[in-house]
Amino acid sequence: MPRPVIDRIMTMRLPLSKDNFATIISVYASTLTNPDENKEAFYNQLVSVLSGIPRTDKLLLIGDFEAMIGRENDKWPLVMGKHEIGKCNSNGELLLAVCSEFELIVTNTIFKQKDERKIIWTLAYDRLHHNEVSG
Repeated sequence: MPRPVIDRIMTMRLPLSKDNFATIISVYASTLTNPDENKEAFYNQLVSVLSGIPRTDKLLLIGDFEAMIGRENDKWPLVMGKHEIGKCNSNGELLLAVCSEFELIVTNTIFKQKDERKIIWTLAYDRLHHNEVSG
């Protein structure tokens, strides 16, 4: 059964076999326009949830992180691949730090895809400004 942690985080632990489990964490992060203390509170709560997941569980962290992680993976080579576009924003930095702490990988950066498959919106009057699915 899904278990709400806070209004922005929900978890569900599923049995895979006798002694194997998968934990799914679904999140909806604070937007970039929220005060920094709200964003930090959200990520602190996420860290608390992740800390409580047994290390033997298969873990899937999914959701809307309001994050752009950018293409510069030199700082985070164990967390992200080389197939990303754009620049990192403040939510992206927070997400990458959590991923690093818990040895998580932003999987859609590992595989090469056409840029148009990564982009989730483009301004109708200006094709240069767009956003992508990062996390």
